[in-house]
Amino acid sequence: MIKDTLTEAETRMKGAIQSLEYDLAGIRTGRASPALIERLTVEYYGVPTPLMQLANITVPESRTLMVRPFDASTIKDIERAILASDLGLTPNSDGKVIRLNIPILTEQRRRDLVKVVHNRVEEARVAVRNVRRDLIKALREFEDEKLISEDDLKKGEEELQKITDRMIEEIDAIGQRKEKEIMEV
Repeated sequence: MIKDTLTEAETRMKGAIQSLEYDLAGIRTGRASPALIERLTVEYYGVPTPLMQLANITVPESRTLMVRPFDASTIKDIERAILASDLGLTPNSDGKVIRLNIPILTEQRRRDLVKVVHNRVEEARVAVRNVRRDLIKALREFEDEKLISEDDLKKGEEELQKITDRMIEEIDAIGQRKEKEIMEV
């Protein structure tokens, strides 16, 4: 029963880490990356659709993204979605493909992005701590119902804390890597 709870804790905490990595992939660095725009939603026949389902996104050069729609009639919709996003990118279209030039980040913009990274990292830490809180509550309920002993409860809480500490260290490492990537000129 305790092992199941600890396994559930690890699974849910890893979910928070994956969510953080997914969020951080969309934060712009100085380099072009398909992850920057692939989740952008485009109105496609009245349905919000992720760009990655409508087009092939490639990186022909280090500061350029190329978007090649599967259906040429969606170019205007894709351009509109890119302009409406908060990415600050201007699409250049030749009717078949859209080119996006990634401008060099200013020092102030880098600092702003680092603040965004810190906020996302803190949200991930809170998510991990919430999982810990929920599962400690579940372990205490098991003890109240006499399903586990008080000693088992203490051991379970200690193991849960070790898992939590390990996950928070991993979150911090991910945040530091992203911060370093953003501040790299």
